[in-house]
Amino acid sequence: MTNRPSVPEIITVNSEALQTQVRDLLPSQNGFGSELQATNVITPIIDLTRAAEGSATPEILQTALAFGSQTAFSVENTSTTIVNSTGFFRIFGAVSVYSASGSSNAIFELSDGVTDKEIWAAGYFGTSVANNGNLIPFDFVVFCAAGQSLKAISEAAGAFLKGSTRQIATGDGTLVQPNGFPL
Repeated sequence: MTNRPSVPEIITVNSEALQTQVRDLLPSQNGFGSELQATNVITPIIDLTRAAEGSATPEILQTALAFGSQTAFSVENTSTTIVNSTGFFRIFGAVSVYSASGSSNAIFELSDGVTDKEIWAAGYFGTSVANNGNLIPFDFVVFCAAGQSLKAISEAAGAFLKGSTRQIATGDGTLVQPNGFPL
């Protein structure tokens, strides 16, 4: 019996969706050949799935608030530090701003301990009509580097900031899953 080596078969794969995914996930390969090909020879595989990107959980589920993962806050007529550790944090809630006279502001500021930078604000600039105001939802992600913090500021009675914070990734970008996940 003679041992004959196999002749590899190469077949062109005509899928614009796969070609787009390869171009998006492997930008260094952009421009090398115009078509994908499949072969019957065993070769190493490049995994293009979400699991290969480092997350098996879709982003929207990974950012979920959870009983043991979130910290509630409520601020009125004061300034409160709501995040003072490094990483990425989801800030979620609503601001109620009203004024019986004059103006009333609700603000989120990032601070490095020396300088404060306003990143979100809502206000009411009424005259003297009592109980007029606004209810404004907020949902944003903030990054705090070492030595930085996020403050919730209510500049007057009548400016309420209520919500939750939840760390969604560490300072190096490692995802933080909701507490209790997976079951």
